[in-house]
Amino acid sequence: MKAEIFPERCIACGLCQTIAPEVFDYRDDGIIIFSGEEKARQQFIPEKSQKDVRLAAKRCPAYAISYDSL
Repeated sequence: MKAEIFPERCIACGLCQTIAPEVFDYRDDGIIIFSGEEKARQQFIPEKSQKDVRLAAKRCPAYAISYDSL
């Protein structure tokens, strides 16, 4: 699975990091980033984290996360 984030849509609600803390983190201003990869906009997701990423994408009120099952 590949996930993509759209920081320009993020409203800094904190939901994605609560659901998938091993994948998502935040900049100092609360906007979404991938954990350890502040400049990345796409990332391959390990199988163990895919369920959480799907849930985070579905629950994101700003539609700032998408995923593609490869």
